[in-house]
Amino acid sequence: MLTAEVARRAGVNTQTLRYYERRGLLPDPGRRCGCSGPADAVRIGRFVKRPQDLGFTLTEIEALLDLAEGGPDSCHAARDLAGEKITQLDGKIASLVAMRDSLHRLRDTCTRPRADRECPLLHSLDPTFDNAADGARR
Repeated sequence: MLTAEVARRAGVNTQTLRYYERRGLLPDPGRRCGCSGPADAVRIGRFVKRPQDLGFTLTEIEALLDLAEGGPDSCHAARDLAGEKITQLDGKIASLVAMRDSLHRLRDTCTRPRADRECPLLHSLDPTFDNAADGARR
């Protein structure tokens, strides 16, 4: 199977597949001989893409691949990696919720007369932002 076909089946572009090979996430094409080589490359390419979509770095994905291949005798590494990622995701979720709440307030304030409007989004980006001064500039 050609590299382009492996990439297509894995859902990545050819350059991405080659980058995975250079990083050691996939065996290079010369070592992908035999029946299971291309199929394994497609499976691994898909495996790498999914955690990337979830915010894992390639270094973290390398650790996941290691764990998928049997990894250490204990699950400490997997548990630690999952715990770190949960902490990161909790922080992102909190930031997204705060941004969503600001957008709700912004949307709701837009129904008020211009002089009475508040812009929580601008305040979250720059706490020194003054709506009254901004209104005077318009």
